[in-house]
Amino acid sequence: MLANAIYGGVNAAVLTAMNADLSIDLDRMAAHCKWLLANGCNGLGVLGTTGEANSLGIQERIEVLEGLVARGVPAAKMLPGTGTTAITDTVLLTKHAEKLGCPGALLLPPFYYKNPSDDGLLAYFNEVIQRVGGSIKIYLYNFPQQSAVPFSVGFLERLLKANPGKVKGIKDSSGSYENGLSYVEAFARDGFEVYAGDDSLLKPLLEKGSAGCITAASNVNCAVGAQVYANWQNATGAAAQEVLTATRKAVTSVPLISGLKALVARNTGDARWLAIRPPHLPLTAVQTAALFSVFDASGIKLPKAA
Repeated sequence: MLANAIYGGVNAAVLTAMNADLSIDLDRMAAHCKWLLANGCNGLGVLGTTGEANSLGIQERIEVLEGLVARGVPAAKMLPGTGTTAITDTVLLTKHAEKLGCPGALLLPPFYYKNPSDDGLLAYFNEVIQRVGGSIKIYLYNFPQQSAVPFSVGFLERLLKANPGKVKGIKDSSGSYENGLSYVEAFARDGFEVYAGDDSLLKPLLEKGSAGCITAASNVNCAVGAQVYANWQNATGAAAQEVLTATRKAVTSVPLISGLKALVARNTGDARWLAIRPPHLPLTAVQTAALFSVFDASGIKLPKAA
């Protein structure tokens, strides 16, 4: 396990609460963030894939960050997603995250144009980093199934060399143990923070020197993830990892964001959590029943929301 990581431990890719008219419900989102921090999360990956960030406008994203801080969610615990396809928007959001007190920002690649060269990617990130300036740390978001733009070890070597001390880590949502391990083996010795995007890889990668995880399922399984993180070297951690892996399998058995919102709605007793922006749709009754059945079979017991 990597020591002294800024976001070391369990981080939730936080759901964005919405109203029936699909506007953002900041009060409910802030309450969920506080529940996460009270029940095993070390940090909050707001405005990521699970948070429907790419269904939100730039101004809405700013309002989320400002609204959470105003409602008592510590900026120091937030790792906001600020990567967009436009250099100017990415810079604007990243600078705003630093202004509010976020130690780092998580950046997708410029994902609209496919198959960019490493030279092109390097030029994009160098330009963003130079324009952002400041002291905020940059984390990359490797999610090739969604972005179609993977980050190779060779590219990361070039980026780190060009921006010493600025690029601090990566969230790897490739789902590949081998890929996450390649980042750990290449860079963790220098304090580079590698975060698993798949709960099933938390303990295996901690054993090799990763910093923890940033996962969608942490919206509901963070207490178990915390047990794994605290006990990764012993049998308690191994047993907790089995439950963690089972919960991951359960939530990915249905459309992920819709399923997580259904689970949070059940745990809070608040059906408003089911609201989701198209093209995503709420689960059907059949899907919901199937999810609840397989999720409960994992043996997890969710701490009740306040």
